[in-house]
Amino acid sequence: GWAWRIGSSHAHGGYQNPLAAYALSSYADLKPKSATGQADWAKSLDRQLEFYRWLQSDEGAIAGGATNSWAGRYATPPAGKSTFYGMYYDEQPVYHDPPSNQWFGFQAWSMERVAEYYQQTGNAQAKAVLDKWVKWALSKTTINPDGTYQIPSTLQWSGQPDTWNASSPGSNSGLHVTVADYTNDVGVAAAYAKTLSYYAAKSGDTAAKTTAKALLDGMWTNYQDSLGIAAPENRADYNRFDDTVYIPSGWTGTMPNGDAINSSSTFESIRSFYKNDPAWSKIEAYLKGGAVPSFTYHRFWAQADIALAMGSYAELLE
Repeated sequence: GWAWRIGSSHAHGGYQNPLAAYALSSYADLKPKSATGQADWAKSLDRQLEFYRWLQSDEGAIAGGATNSWAGRYATPPAGKSTFYGMYYDEQPVYHDPPSNQWFGFQAWSMERVAEYYQQTGNAQAKAVLDKWVKWALSKTTINPDGTYQIPSTLQWSGQPDTWNASSPGSNSGLHVTVADYTNDVGVAAAYAKTLSYYAAKSGDTAAKTTAKALLDGMWTNYQDSLGIAAPENRADYNRFDDTVYIPSGWTGTMPNGDAINSSSTFESIRSFYKNDPAWSKIEAYLKGGAVPSFTYHRFWAQADIALAMGSYAELLE
């Protein structure tokens, strides 16, 4: 199944957690009781820090990841593909629609865990990665006079890292990232603010501290409503509601709600329950050529991240 595929052969920069590896290898109450568990986690911590360094672009953002199963079927990778301990660089590990490393949220989530580890330990390798990443992220962040803000949303990648050499890491001068568009997404902004808060608490970086506070104050002032904190989203991607769904030739069936499954099926046709949603008319009109619909979502993960970000800032920096 999916859990096996996503964990069996691919390592994604956004999924790493050096803080967990540190805790599981360093604290007696958390060390596994297996014969090699503690040593395995200690090795994992070292390898994760190397992985971040290997994936760090010339600008500072963290690239996709690595795989030992090219194209998901152990195919032969393109000639000249760089490697990390025998695994091939993969710009978009696991999933490609959309590319798995184009979302800035993975940057914020993953670097938050690096920053937490750095705040706890002062580790020099973590600091080196964070110094470069924070400088890049801050350079792509805009705080407006009214407190609204813009942070990166979609990233575009080119090139590849140098093949990893632990004793003499390359500069990755051929690995580049650009920001294709920006967002005021409150969940991602909260995760980003947490990263900046943990980094600032240990490093004393005033720009990181100031920006973390500005993001949290800005969303509290501008995007608060009766349900929580949320910003309207224009969902141009909802034009894919009528995308055709691949059904093998000769196959037919029925969804649990009675929707027919056949060669004419679309995303929407096998999920007809969407038509019962009070806001369906906005999507229906868009599919017929109307305006891009706007929705305001109060996602649980985002509300939790916001609360944790505010708590972390208060605990660490006030």
